Amino acid sequence: MSDAISAANPQRSAWVSANAGSGKTWTLANRVTRLLLAGARPERILCLTYTKSAAAEMQGRLFEQLGTWAMMPAAKLAESIRAIGGGADDLACARQLFALALETPGGLKIQTIHSFCQYLLTRFPLEAGIPPAFRVLDDQTARELMALARTRVLLVPSLWAEAR
Repeated sequence: MSDAISAANPQRSAWVSANAGSGKTWTLANRVTRLLLAGARPERILCLTYTKSAAAEMQGRLFEQLGTWAMMPAAKLAESIRAIGGGADDLACARQLFALALETPGGLKIQTIHSFCQYLLTRFPLEAGIPPAFRVLDDQTARELMALARTRVLLVPSLWAEAR
């Protein structure tokens, strides 16, 4: 059994660290698929990535695989399931996974670490010691605040000179 298939096994705990393009997303998509095949409810699965593009790629890859499985001939589907480490008894379930994933309220949770943390802070602001109505700075607002701070810092020495 290859390392990628072994890491995709939902019965094992796995930490995957590898270079770009080495198959981490493929492995994670297969792990999620195998969790679904094993009966895990989609709303109970959370995938975290570092970037929005990685989250979008992961979701696209997963839905592409599940959508393909829904329409695939039985022999080819069985081969595809075996290729990710699944069993022959998963065939009937595999055909239903696409609809199950689409019908899940809120969908499969594939998020960036930042969006997950923001969700937690929104849910539990008092426990985190932040105001309940906090806002996350967007890039434009952050640039404006930095420019304002820079201007104020640069103006302070000239104000001191005037005060003497």
